[in-house]
Amino acid sequence: MPVRPALASALGAAALLCAAVGPAGAAPAAPTETVTVDATGKLASDGTVTLSGTYRCTAGTGPVFVSSSISQGDSRVRYGIGGSGARCDGAEHHWKNSGKPGEETLKTGKAHVQATLMELRPTDTGLIGDLPLPAFHATADQDITLAKQ
Repeated sequence: MPVRPALASALGAAALLCAAVGPAGAAPAAPTETVTVDATGKLASDGTVTLSGTYRCTAGTGPVFVSSSISQGDSRVRYGIGGSGARCDGAEHHWKNSGKPGEETLKTGKAHVQATLMELRPTDTGLIGDLPLPAFHATADQDITLAKQ
């Protein structure tokens, strides 16, 4: 193979590699949207469960919420534990939800929590009474310890 085509191929490959990696000292990527769950949840004597964690979201055109659910034992059975409003300003915020899982009684010990950062995004379908649609920003699944409050 002649030297010039080989050299041109090598330089082209190097240019593509540099473009993919980006320039040295490039600005860091924008913060990602996340939701976390604290490793310990609280169980009050009346059966109220309190779950908490952090979230970060960068944009929302409709109302945004952090919802949470818990399961213990049978992973197919989940109990909704409240929901709270969220601000999508790119900063990390703390969330805390409390609720009773209906007639069921949870016990201290191991449990599994799912937290979801979800937006009700407005639609523009041209119909009367447009229904906002859910848009999911982040989810987290976390094994936790449920402790007495």
